[in-house]
Amino acid sequence: MDDFLLNFIPPEELSRLAPPEETHILTLEAIPYEDQRRVRLSLEMTPFRERPHLEILVLNAEGEEVASTSIIEPMSWKLELTLHLRDGGGHNPYTAQVLLFYPQGPQDTLRTLTFQTAP
Repeated sequence: MDDFLLNFIPPEELSRLAPPEETHILTLEAIPYEDQRRVRLSLEMTPFRERPHLEILVLNAEGEEVASTSIIEPMSWKLELTLHLRDGGGHNPYTAQVLLFYPQGPQDTLRTLTFQTAP
C-alpha cells in the first residue's frame, strides 16, 4: 500500500487488511437498468493491503462479449460501476465475470454471476 495512504488508516485497522494471497471478491451483484441497455455492477472485496487489478467481462446468451472493463489498483474495496451492453440488451441470460489478480503473483479469484435484463 502507498505510504501516503497509510497515514489515513488508524494503526489498529492496518492489521485487518489482507495480504494479496488472502484478497478475494466477497460479493458481486448485477442490477439491470430499466432500459435493458445498461447494468450496474456492485462488488465488494476483502479489505486489502495492496491494491489488486480487476478484469470485468459481460457475455450474452450466445456467449458474445457485450461489455468489458479493466480496473487497475482500485482505491476502495467497494465498487459500483455501470456497463453499457453493446448488443442493446434483451439477449438473456447474461453472465458477468470478474477476475481479481495481482500482476506479480499467481493470486486470482474469479467470480461469475448470471442475470436477466428483463423481468
